[in-house]
Amino acid sequence: MTTTLSADTRPSRVAIDVADLDAMSDFYSRVLLLDRLDERGGQVWLGRGAETLVELRHRPDLPRGERRSAGLFHTALLQPDQSSLATVLASVSQQTPELFTGSADHLVSQAFYLDDPEGNGVELYVDRPREEWSWQDGRVQMDTIWLDPSVFLAEHLRAQDKVFLETAPDRRGSLPARTVVGHVHLKVGNTAQAKDFYVDTLGFEVTAEMFGALFVSAGGYHHHLAMNTWQSSGVGLRAPALGLGRVDLAVPAAEEVEQVAQRLDRRGLAVRRDADANGPSLEVPDPWGNLVRVTVAGRA
Repeated sequence: MTTTLSADTRPSRVAIDVADLDAMSDFYSRVLLLDRLDERGGQVWLGRGAETLVELRHRPDLPRGERRSAGLFHTALLQPDQSSLATVLASVSQQTPELFTGSADHLVSQAFYLDDPEGNGVELYVDRPREEWSWQDGRVQMDTIWLDPSVFLAEHLRAQDKVFLETAPDRRGSLPARTVVGHVHLKVGNTAQAKDFYVDTLGFEVTAEMFGALFVSAGGYHHHLAMNTWQSSGVGLRAPALGLGRVDLAVPAAEEVEQVAQRLDRRGLAVRRDADANGPSLEVPDPWGNLVRVTVAGRA
C-alpha cells in the first residue's frame, strides 16, 4: 500500500465558524468577489463557478479564539493570473483597506495578505510558472521579498476594472472560474509533531522547513499545507472557538480515502468515517484539534 498521497491531492475548501454570518458572507462575496452558491440552515457556501471554496457556519455560541492557540493562520485563494489577482486586490483596497496586512514575493508566488472581519487570515496569490521555481536537495526555494501593492495594481489591473478605484462595481462576472484554495496555513504547537501527522501519517511530502514552519505538498507543488509555530509554539489542544472549523482535502479516488484511513488506524488515531452516493470520506483531528476531512474530488 502506498504511503504517500496521490499527486492530484489538493485542499478543496475551508469551513470557518463565525459570529456574524451576514457580515462575513458579505465580505467574502462583496470584497473577495466569491459567488454565493448556497445558503441554508445557518450556513453559507461561497466559491467560484460551481466549487465551494469557503463554507461559513454560524456559531454565535462560540467564544473568540485566542491568538496564541492552534487554528487557522490563513486560507490562501489561488488566482489564475495576475490580472484576476489585481481585480480582487483592487476590491480590497477600495472597500476594506484597513484589513490589509502585507504582501510578499515568495519567488514561487506573489502574495497579498489580509484579515477577514473576524480576524481569520486570508492570502490572495498567484503562482509564478513552475519552470521558474528552484529546487535544491528536494526542497523548493522560497523567500519573503517586499512586493509593492500599488505597483502591482498599476501593472496588472485590467482597464475595465480600474473603475474599482472609484465606484467598486461587482466585477465577479469578469473573473475566471478557476480560483481554488491553493493552500491552507495552520497554527500548531511544534513542527516535528506536525511532520509526524501530516507527512508520516497522512502522506504529504515535505517541500520546505524554515523559521519555525513546515511546508508540505503532494505532486511537487510548493505547498498545499503549511504549519507554523510563530504565535503558537508549545500550545496544546485548541478549545472550541470561532475560526477554523475544518480543512477539506480532495483525493482523486475512493480507494485513496481508505488508504489514508488505514494509515490513521495504524497510528491509533480517532477517525470518523462517512459514505454516501458521492463516495467515502473521513474526518480526523490533528494533534491540536484542527479538523481535517479527506474526500473524493468532486464530492458535493
